[in-house]
Amino acid sequence: MSGPNFEKMELIPVIAQDDVTGDVLMLAYMNKEAWQETLKSGRVCYYSRSRQKLWRKGEESGNVQEVKSIFYDCDADTLLIRVNQIGGAACHEGYKSCFFRKLDPATGETDVVGERVFDPKQVYEK
Repeated sequence: MSGPNFEKMELIPVIAQDDVTGDVLMLAYMNKEAWQETLKSGRVCYYSRSRQKLWRKGEESGNVQEVKSIFYDCDADTLLIRVNQIGGAACHEGYKSCFFRKLDPATGETDVVGERVFDPKQVYEK
C-alpha cells in the first residue's frame, strides 16, 4: 500500500505543518478526490465537511499551501503534510495557525498567543 487508505475511511484527518518552522498550522480532512487533486496540483486541497465539497486551500484568501512533503501514519488513516504557507496565515480567522488560543489546564483560562496576519472581514466579505 502506498498512501492513505480511503477504502477504510472516506475522510482522512490531515495535519498541516509549516515546513520551515515545524509549527502545526491546522487540522482538516481529505477524501480521495481531494487527495488526488493535492498530488496532481502540488497545492493542498481538503474536503470541507461543513460545505460538503472540495476546499482548495486559499481559493478565497490567497493563502495557499504548497506541498513540501507528505507522511502517513502506521494505519494509513491520518496524514501529515508539510507545507509552504503562502500569505502567512493558515487560519480563516487571520492567524498563522488555527491553534492560536492556549488553555491553562490549571485555571481553565484561555489566552490568545498568536498575532493576526490579516483581517478576515476584509478578506472574506468580497
